[in-house]
Amino acid sequence: MSTLLRNARLDGAIVDVLVRDGRITRIGALPAEGAREVDLDGRWLLPGMWDNHVHFTQYAMVRQRLDLAGAESAAQAAALVAEAVAAGVSATPLIGYGFRDGLWPDAPDRDLLDQAAGGHPVALVSADLHAVWLNSAALELYGHPDHPSGLLQEDEAFEVTRLIEDTPPEVLDEWARSAGRAAAERGVVGIVDLEMQWNLDTWRRRSENGFDALRVEFGIYSEHLDRAIDLGLRTGDRVNDLITVGMYKVLTDGSLNTRTAYCHDPYPGLEGHPHPRGLLTVPPEQLRPRMRRASEAGIVPDVHAIGDLANTLALDAFEALGIGGRIEHAQLLSESDFPRFAQLGVVASVQPEHAMDDRDIAERYWPGKTSRAFAFRSLLDAGAELALGSDAPVSPLDPWVTIAAAVGRSRDGREPWHPEQTIGIDAALAASTRTRVEVGEVADLVAVERDPRASSSAELATMPVAATMLSGRFTHLTL
Repeated sequence: MSTLLRNARLDGAIVDVLVRDGRITRIGALPAEGAREVDLDGRWLLPGMWDNHVHFTQYAMVRQRLDLAGAESAAQAAALVAEAVAAGVSATPLIGYGFRDGLWPDAPDRDLLDQAAGGHPVALVSADLHAVWLNSAALELYGHPDHPSGLLQEDEAFEVTRLIEDTPPEVLDEWARSAGRAAAERGVVGIVDLEMQWNLDTWRRRSENGFDALRVEFGIYSEHLDRAIDLGLRTGDRVNDLITVGMYKVLTDGSLNTRTAYCHDPYPGLEGHPHPRGLLTVPPEQLRPRMRRASEAGIVPDVHAIGDLANTLALDAFEALGIGGRIEHAQLLSESDFPRFAQLGVVASVQPEHAMDDRDIAERYWPGKTSRAFAFRSLLDAGAELALGSDAPVSPLDPWVTIAAAVGRSRDGREPWHPEQTIGIDAALAASTRTRVEVGEVADLVAVERDPRASSSAELATMPVAATMLSGRFTHLTL
């Protein structure tokens, strides 16, 4: 099948682009060749966008859940729960998502949810996915009846999150198809899915059941590493035309919002806490053997590290093993660690919108250190390769929101936060794409209504997308 894209704006020129059998075959002033013709009418043609870090199942589910993003206190979150219960709840438990308690004046508490829910089980998932707030009925349901506060963090929270994701596959697959179409509408052609589950079977099933809007690279976690190795899975192996084996994901610390990111210095206000510097969930003596086993089997390690000490230890592990890979988040870094990413061949997979979400929390809990937090320009200047993503559902699965945060570091009319750490639009696009608009390249393309290089960060965040093409097939078209 052939498609002729007429009047595409490419590098300042208006050209035609012929796509045949999933690839770009000609660019220029082209005659009609019996191909389907779509007139882009001067719209800007770019490579298709990738989101390099999502939790796709959770993203699909969150679109169906009680939205807690606007809650500015535990009391406000409980009031939203009370409203939902009063309106009638059929689901057990009632699931909410999106609370950020790092700056709340009051603390999440099981009794507060008990009063709001009237005995109905309630499970509220934090925006960063590292905490779950349960009432007494839900604590009983999920095996933590004696928990004093109802706020579970890290591994306990992940366990509950897996349990509340127990949705019939046919329902979940329909939610996933809808979420995939929504991503394509924003120009996305591919995702790196780091969902905490055995993803091979999930994505095979979804593909067989009609999911065809995105390319997917799926991650492998520690509990599934032996299974993946036994099956001979290797990073880059193709399951089918759209599904590819991704990397080995290992979490070594927590998050900033829960004050569990592992840092050199203690968090203010956590004096006397069992983990005043955060939580190291996988120490070096466990991390290195796991990374070695994965790497020797052909599965590239991908290490979650948010705090500066967690990042130092992760880079130490890459250096000791003599291998490259990726670090997810890299939110706070020591000055001496910036050049090590390039030196060791470690990609910095970062989420710029997190800087907008967490700027106030970072100022409170990383005081005096925020010049090296979310430090994308420093990483680029040190020669590191960036891969931009959203961590959806933590931030929107929208590459234009991601790019806007990277180049502007501002949102909601506020002054840019550490503007010295902004990156240019070309760098942001390069970190959000994997192909080029050139003859011979796969036809993963997006046509947009405005020139990204002449757009403000606010305009970038709302960039209208006219068309998205995946391997020569339109997954979104408004023309």
